[in-house]
Amino acid sequence: MNPGQTPLAERMRPATLAEVRAQEHLLGEGAPLHRLQARPHSMVLWGPPGSGKTTLARLLADQAGIAFIAIPAVLCGVSDIRQALQQATARRQGRQGDTVLFVDEIHRFNKSQQDAFLHAVEEGTVILIGATTENPSFELNGALLSRLRVYVLRAVAPEPLRQILQQACLDKTRGLNRPPPADAAMECILQAADGDARRALNLLEQAAGEAGEADITVALLQRLWAGGGYRGFDKRGEHFYDQISALHKSIRGSAPDAALYWCMRMLDGGCDPLYLARRLVRVATEDIGNADPRALRISLDVWDMQERLGSPEGELGLAQAVLYLAVAPKSNAVYQAFKQAKEEVSSGGTLPVPLHLRNAPTRLARQLGHGKGYRYAHDEPGAVAAGECYFPPELAGRRYYHPVRRGLELRIRERMEELMKINADSGSADA
Repeated sequence: MNPGQTPLAERMRPATLAEVRAQEHLLGEGAPLHRLQARPHSMVLWGPPGSGKTTLARLLADQAGIAFIAIPAVLCGVSDIRQALQQATARRQGRQGDTVLFVDEIHRFNKSQQDAFLHAVEEGTVILIGATTENPSFELNGALLSRLRVYVLRAVAPEPLRQILQQACLDKTRGLNRPPPADAAMECILQAADGDARRALNLLEQAAGEAGEADITVALLQRLWAGGGYRGFDKRGEHFYDQISALHKSIRGSAPDAALYWCMRMLDGGCDPLYLARRLVRVATEDIGNADPRALRISLDVWDMQERLGSPEGELGLAQAVLYLAVAPKSNAVYQAFKQAKEEVSSGGTLPVPLHLRNAPTRLARQLGHGKGYRYAHDEPGAVAAGECYFPPELAGRRYYHPVRRGLELRIRERMEELMKINADSGSADA
């Protein structure tokens, strides 16, 4: 095939591990994969698109002189897996050496397809190298994952990516054989690529084709990349959960600017605004609670606003709620009380309701003592039935809710201390 007909990203794949300009944490002197060049073991390469997973798998096999079979998970089934394993078995029985079986996007295989590898990996029939953009802990079943080592690849940093683009321009055999773009244009490509080497090379090749003999300009790149760049986001994968975690923790940490940034990142990536609205309601109860009950009302109002107005108008409300929640006083006292009470109920068995607290709608119920001795709080001084116990006797004195000394909960705490003193003065077992 004419090299010009092969995409630039494919032509510029490193031919040796020494040519790889990124992933120093894995390939540098003394790093994990640097020590595996003689014979690799079964592994998962986990990293973002364009970080070099396929290239690295091929080079590890080439460096060790091992046969390489590649199958894409998105196009293959169990029959394809069996065929590849049969080839590897035949090579081994014929003393032709080991086989690296590379599975791209291995996370797309279901459990039965993943299980098809177990015996072959266990027996050493193949050296399985899987590539995935998703967290292997979530996407691979435990039996397979226990047989593999996981190596994390990083998005290609700007400087190595710049070197890759410069080499692609200057290489007379595989590359474009032209001067690299000027600094401003180069920065535009780096920003659009967002750490994805394949994306960067594709954009460079497209721009070079459009420019011809002329220089590659920022204006040309902006026209080709009308979206203005790419930000990593996958709506329900690793990026999604990392970013919602960052948003939640920024609000919890009272960092309004950071919280707003992560909110905008998720909206920019295509996150459903209603999902964010629902998450803010959770944050309002889990991390703010009664320290500022208005946080819950504001979150619910913003949810309603988003449903009524849609995007982009409703997104301004999301920004307002994110900022309010971030600067509100924080308390997880309600959340902790909820968990403790839930655990008490789960582990404590079915304790009977004390007779004085039971409903007594019928004569029989009253004859059985239901409601007997109950004190109507509104008839008591201060509307407090001092000394009354509302727990089952086995749990008298339990405390789940401990308001913090912030926001409205400071006042709630003072009121609870006042109530406890009233009960203590009356000799209540619930004090």
